[in-house]
This record gives sequence, C-alpha cells and structure tokens, in this order.
Amino acid sequence: MANNTITLHRVFCASPEKIYRAFTLPDAFLAWLPPYGFIAEIGQMDVRAGGKYKMSFTNFSTGSKQSFGGEYLEITANEFLKYSDKFDDPKLPGEMITSIWFKKVTVGTELK
Repeated sequence: MANNTITLHRVFCASPEKIYRAFTLPDAFLAWLPPYGFIAEIGQMDVRAGGKYKMSFTNFSTGSKQSFGGEYLEITANEFLKYSDKFDDPKLPGEMITSIWFKKVTVGTELK
C-alpha cells in the first residue's frame, strides 16, 4: 500500500495555546471536529505521549456510527501533536498518522 501525504495550512487569529486546547480538551475537540451532519462522542482521551484516545462519529440523519481511535505519539505542548488514527471497522483498514505544528505568528497562530 502506498504512503500518501496531505498538507493543510491555516492561520488563526488566536494564540497557539488556545488552538492547542481546541485539539486537546475533549469538549473543545467535540465542538469543531465532527463533519457537518455528524455528532461526535469521546470515550477516552489521554493526551500524553503513549496515551490512547477512542471516539466515534454518528450520522445525525441515518444514525450510522463509525468508531475509531489511536495513540498520541509525540507531544510538545502548544507546539506539536502527532497521533495515529485507525477505524474499528475491518472494512476500513489502514492507519493514518497526523502531525500538527502550532507556530506563533504576528496575527495569531499558523497551523500546519
């Protein structure tokens, strides 16, 4: 299976600390993460290197649910997060690795 990389870039008018909390506090994460039309639930969120997380998305219209989880691989508070993602459904194989850099810039935070 081929490795693929997608890079996204965005600048937010908020401090790196605030943006970092949006990724690491369960209630904040649930407020923005689910795609439109979905509800998210967090079963576990142990934000530390080696810590695990478990969550699910439920389609609000159909009620179908997909659960997934992973492990926090590297963390530097307010600067860097790296974690794995894997669906529980065997029909959705593979693992994703997400790396997020938080960089203070004049107008707020650059997120890559």
